[in-house]
Amino acid sequence: MGLFDFFKKTDKVGTDSAIDSSNLIEGIEESSEKKLVKTKLSLHPDWKVPQEQKYVFSFLANQLVPLRPNQLSLAAIDIDEDKKTGTWYVRAFFRSSIPHNIELGEIGLLILDKNNKRLAGKIFDFKELGTLPPESCRPWVFVFEKKYIETDELPGEGWKIVFNLNTLKEHTLDLDESWKKQLSIEQQELLAKVVSKLPELGHNEVNITGLQANLHDDKSLSVSIFIRNGNDRAINVEQLPLEIIDANGKKIAKGSFTIDPPLTVKARTTKPWTFVFPPELVDAEGADLSRWKAVVPQ
Repeated sequence: MGLFDFFKKTDKVGTDSAIDSSNLIEGIEESSEKKLVKTKLSLHPDWKVPQEQKYVFSFLANQLVPLRPNQLSLAAIDIDEDKKTGTWYVRAFFRSSIPHNIELGEIGLLILDKNNKRLAGKIFDFKELGTLPPESCRPWVFVFEKKYIETDELPGEGWKIVFNLNTLKEHTLDLDESWKKQLSIEQQELLAKVVSKLPELGHNEVNITGLQANLHDDKSLSVSIFIRNGNDRAINVEQLPLEIIDANGKKIAKGSFTIDPPLTVKARTTKPWTFVFPPELVDAEGADLSRWKAVVPQ
């Protein structure tokens, strides 16, 4: 099936999801105009579009509602599902009311139902869409493979495709209230600085990083670790198996921790938490904690 086969004469434009362009583009000169903008059809310069298909695109573009100045928008059209693979082919217009050419990079998109329940999410490279001229709209097919889809059924009327701004958030420190009460402002700022220098997480990556380890007189071991969430939504940690490895590669502690209530780590944040291994789970004789790591056993 070719790209143009997805767009049909019977298509209708659905829900339009617009945001202020400053959410995605920094430093662009904005229009001072107040009147609404009717976006003009723009086809990708590499496309060789049959004349009949141009009529289809023009017909759909004429259905689009005007945008306010300096907005970016995604206008839903329809979704086709590959019954064999479960892949969704999401037809939509990418729209801009900015009075300049724009080209975007990687951005997360979500498919939501009429009640704003998340149905699918994926990162797309908008460079593939090419440069969008001023005040224009470009039809596109966004492909969501089955692994990115979180429902068993296609959405009904009122679904929408939206920009997932969480994927653009800078990774930050997320301190639990109990930690905020124990740490001074200076200590909190120091932790935030440490977090900012940690290696960047991949999309949807979750990992743990050691922060501080202390052996106590009763032979218990307390470790503070960073729980790092690269996902575009929060995660809840209810059970966490941990092993502590010292500088010599020796396993000095092993245990599994139940967290009740579950520990919530917000999207694109790192949360520190302390775990205490009782003496019976610790083998610290000759341990070298000058360097150590916490790992989740497989």
